[in-house]
Amino acid sequence: MRQLFISDLHLSEERPAANERFFALVEGEAANADALYVLGDLFEYWIGDEDLETPFNAVVAGSLRRVSDAGTQVRLMHGNRDFLLGDAFCRASGAQLLADPTIIDGTLLMHGDTLCTDDHDYQAWRRTARSTEWQRRFLATPLAERRATVQGLRDKSKEVIQAKPAEIMDVNDDAVREALRRHDVARLIHGHTHRPGKHALEVDGRRCERWVLPDWYDRGGYVELAGNRARLVRW
Repeated sequence: MRQLFISDLHLSEERPAANERFFALVEGEAANADALYVLGDLFEYWIGDEDLETPFNAVVAGSLRRVSDAGTQVRLMHGNRDFLLGDAFCRASGAQLLADPTIIDGTLLMHGDTLCTDDHDYQAWRRTARSTEWQRRFLATPLAERRATVQGLRDKSKEVIQAKPAEIMDVNDDAVREALRRHDVARLIHGHTHRPGKHALEVDGRRCERWVLPDWYDRGGYVELAGNRARLVRW
């Protein structure tokens, strides 16, 4: 069994280099894998499945559909930028939506934002944005208005991030250990923090490992899990 894990691609029409790397991965490595897991933030933002009519979004969904139809299982998890991906996108792309967290073959999969428990402002915003009421109101507005709202949120987010200490936006070690303990696993794969690498840790006397997926603002890459062996691959 060969499985590939990616996250934080932040695909958009404005980032052609990342888009080309994504299409190359889907047509190459993913086509030769048993499963492709996208652990959040496939898109720079997602304002609702009605936006599938945008040509670029339709192309991305179609590329996943082709690899899915060819036999590679495509699994998709919400990120903090694309948590409004829904059933229509899954039908168009052939992807199955995963809960966060999910355990696959003894490995815990998460987007990773819920592990950043020191960032209290973000966690409060996350609770708001994931609420049924907020999403109902947002999705009831026209697409153009949604785009304007998201652009405003992105601009504000950039300002806030610049003012925060970097360590606040990383995972909390206790939250990582608690997740591994609660789910009784020894391996965690996540994205979100844009700090790729492998981290060894001990939880209740057990040797554990945490793999952080690379973001595609930089070089990009993926984690490959073949058998029980994981490795980080960078472009």
